[in-house]
Amino acid sequence: MGSQLIAIAGNPNTGKTTLFNRLTGSSGKVGNYPGITVDRHVGRLDLGDGLTIRAMDVPGTYSLAARSEEERIAIEVMAGLSKKEEDRPDAVVVVVDASQLNRNLYLVLQVLELEVPVVVALTMVDVLRKKGEHIDKAALSRELGVPVVEVTASSGQGIDELRVAIKNSLGAEPATPRWIPNEEIQKWIAPI
Repeated sequence: MGSQLIAIAGNPNTGKTTLFNRLTGSSGKVGNYPGITVDRHVGRLDLGDGLTIRAMDVPGTYSLAARSEEERIAIEVMAGLSKKEEDRPDAVVVVVDASQLNRNLYLVLQVLELEVPVVVALTMVDVLRKKGEHIDKAALSRELGVPVVEVTASSGQGIDELRVAIKNSLGAEPATPRWIPNEEIQKWIAPI
């Protein structure tokens, strides 16, 4: 397994562990209640062309302000504050519930401030479509300055595109963070 590491982070209940399991072939516990991922889980992530790196599923967190032990662990990993050099991520995949974009982008904007390459994995796009809406992922990607990929971890949809985005993020320059007001976020959610 390669020495490069990506952290898979996001708010609780966004499908983060399901995505980690799909990417790594692991079978981490999945649940829909707080505290389900209370430790870091590491697996192998094959990015193709002989490149295999480590992926770490970190506990869910709403922000970079720790209110629990789970959030402290997540923040420590994303910010590269681990005492072990090999636990510092080369990139962070932030899993975002597309149906809760306003709430989930708060964490994305904070992670961008850590000056680490970021990839946004949009989940729950089917929930948004049932409401008759979709995310303009190209516009969101331009605004954030990072790749935005729609994924459905349970079926594998978008996983290959996500692997490419992760591979391209390794060694990339971090995006320049900027604050985005809620009313601006709403323009990326449009009727189908």
